[in-house]
Order: sequence, then C-alpha cells, then structure tokens
Amino acid sequence: MSDQSLSDIIRLGAEKLQNAGLDDPRMEARRLLCLVAGYTPATLISKELEPASPDLKLAFEQAVGMRADRQPFAHIAGRVDFYGLELWSDGRALIPRADSECVVDLALMQIPEDAAWHLADLGTGSGALLAALLSQRQRASGAAVEQSAAAISLANENFETLNLTGRVQLVQSAWADWAGWDRCDLIISNPPYIASDVIPDLAPEVRDFDPMDALDGGPDGLAAYREIIALGGERMRSGAHLVLEIGYDQNSAVTDLLGSAGFVQLEHRKDLSGNDRAIAAKKS
Repeated sequence: MSDQSLSDIIRLGAEKLQNAGLDDPRMEARRLLCLVAGYTPATLISKELEPASPDLKLAFEQAVGMRADRQPFAHIAGRVDFYGLELWSDGRALIPRADSECVVDLALMQIPEDAAWHLADLGTGSGALLAALLSQRQRASGAAVEQSAAAISLANENFETLNLTGRVQLVQSAWADWAGWDRCDLIISNPPYIASDVIPDLAPEVRDFDPMDALDGGPDGLAAYREIIALGGERMRSGAHLVLEIGYDQNSAVTDLLGSAGFVQLEHRKDLSGNDRAIAAKKS
C-alpha cells in the first residue's frame, strides 16, 4: 500500500517487535522511526497522520527487522549518548550505558577542576569513560589501555570525533604488560564482571552483540578485579586514585580486595536503579 500513514507503519512495526519479544514495542517502533526519519519525538507526533514515503517506509522496515533480530538500538543508530557526548557505537566494544555515568561522577569528585592530572582507562572499549573525564577536566590527559585491536580502533574514532586525540595515548596492551601504572594520578575501569555461567541468561542484545571478553568476569565475576587491584597495589604510586565500576552484588567482595591490597578512603556510589555501581579508593 502506498497510502499508509506514519501511524500505520508504527503500528505494523510495533506488532513485529512485540512478536520478537521486546518489552515496549510501540516505544521501540517510534524511536526507530525517529531515527530513520531524523525526527524528534515531538515532530513525529505532529506528522503521524501524514503518508509514509516509500523510501522512509523501506528504511523503517529495515531498522525494525534489525531490532526484531535483537540488535541493540545503539548499533542500529551507530551512536550512543554518554555523559553529554555522542559516541560511535558498534560491535567492536561494549555499548556505553547510562548506569556507568555514576562511575564518571565519582571519578570527577577525585580530580580537581584545574588539575593537569594524568588518567588511565583500563579496558577502555569505546573510550567512553576517559572521553567523559577529559571533556570535564580540560587540563587532564590520559592513556586508553585496551587489549582488543577492534576496540582500540573504535576508541580512536571517538577520541578523534571529540577532538581529544592530542590528550590521549592509545595503548594496545594487557594490563599486566602496561608500564604506565606509576605515572597516573587516577585510574578508572569498567572491567568484565559478569560470572561466566550467568552469560547465557543475559538479554540477547548483550549476550549476542557485546564482545564476550568485555562481559566474562570468570567463574565468580571477580577475575578482572583481582588482577587490577593486585597490579594497582604493587605499581600505583602512593596517593593515586582507583575508580571501578562493579556489578550490583559485588560491593563487599571488591571492597575486601581493595582493603587487602592497601587501598584506603573507599567511597561508593549507586546507579540510577539504586544498585551499587562504583567504588573509589586511594593507594595508601
């Protein structure tokens, strides 16, 4: 049919998304139409009864098909908003999530506004955490440490887009092989922290599209914390800060690891859902 309205194609798209098991298919359909049409939600409301052009209908149907296959919206859009920044997002790295913004908040509380601090982001992925910190602390610089070549390439694209490359050193390395531990005033990380046997039960958008090495934290989800905290305890300089994103049920375990490695002055933050999400500590 050539006389379908935007409202009609939204309804048909929502039906397909409902059949695919999405929780709020109508919202998802409207969001996808806004994406492919370049509309704001308010613009879409004003245009719902207008006819859908063949090109717009085709683009919408393709986007709905991708979402029905449980591809994340951020991958369909190719970008995601994080801490006021627009970042490129695809399967090369974990999608930055709003819950991680509280980790940035906690790190920024440690960094004086005008300090020329040197920062590092371990397992930088898309570069989101480091980009957010540098955007808020104009005199700071940082190292983006990442073992995955694919993730490093995505991080580099984001730093270039945000005009941050002059303040960032990209380091493709395992954490244990990185030589910069003792040069940092603050190290931040969102390491893999999901227990291996939980991964099959994750939402398809996460399980099938985020890189497995960014998710799998070993049998108890704590493998990366043990490594980072042990290395930090040995190599970070006295007075330097360590800020970690954690899983909702890992606060006490990570707190114990930090205490055992000689970290003090622990601070904790909860995410938007009220779950434990971030820990900051200082090397004694």
